[in-house]
Amino acid sequence: MKKYLYIALVIILAGAFAVSAFYLGSYFLEGKRQADRFNELSQMVEDARQNASETTQGPDTSAPTEDSQPETTETTGPTEPTILPWYQDVYDLNNDLVGWIRIDGTVVDYPVMQTSVDNRDYYLRRDFDGSDATRGCIYVREECDVFTPSDNVTIYGHKMHDGSMFAVLLDYADKAVWEDNSLISFDTLYEYHTYQIFAVFNTTATVDEGFKYHRMENAANKAEFDKFIATCKELAFYDTGITPQYGDKIICLSTCDYSLENGRFVVAAVRIA
Repeated sequence: MKKYLYIALVIILAGAFAVSAFYLGSYFLEGKRQADRFNELSQMVEDARQNASETTQGPDTSAPTEDSQPETTETTGPTEPTILPWYQDVYDLNNDLVGWIRIDGTVVDYPVMQTSVDNRDYYLRRDFDGSDATRGCIYVREECDVFTPSDNVTIYGHKMHDGSMFAVLLDYADKAVWEDNSLISFDTLYEYHTYQIFAVFNTTATVDEGFKYHRMENAANKAEFDKFIATCKELAFYDTGITPQYGDKIICLSTCDYSLENGRFVVAAVRIA
């Protein structure tokens, strides 16, 4: 009898191992496929940058200056903004593209997506092409206006165990990491911009608890804006010495933080260029 129980236990354990191995293998294969896809998109952008630079024989567009913004001409009426040439091909693949985010020295080099409130969190578990994907995409909260922009634009991304997506944000809990690189490049389709991190904090997303940083898109007045900034700095792991002023534009990069129940880890940055 004990022999049969032993055999049955071995079979059950072997089956559990096989199922676990299958799901683990699928997880890493999906991760590899998605990473390859993002690398392809990134290469498309870099190739287009290089082509634009060679065509114009101008300054290196990977490090644009204020004077290198696309030229505009006087018109008698409103005109449609022109998509930056290095993002055009990627936009043609998916019109949900609203920008691109990069943090030098990290894996963060991703397209940024946005949908309407009718498709809330669409890219939470979808790849760039709309197919199911555990890692999802980097995407903007639906209520935010990327192009005007809103006073605060919240950008979501998963914290993946392999270090992809927004996992690197948690490194900024260490002030030494901020001191090494406090800049974030967040381009829209039409403009390139640089932001500087002014606060790094965590909070809970549990209903009626925590700091609702994501719900402030546009401040009603200076007092509301100042309160938002003050709360970011009060919760911050360390003082950066940077305090945005009313009229400045903010981005909040948001990912999960498992050190808190329903936790969120936030890197808040102010536009400086």
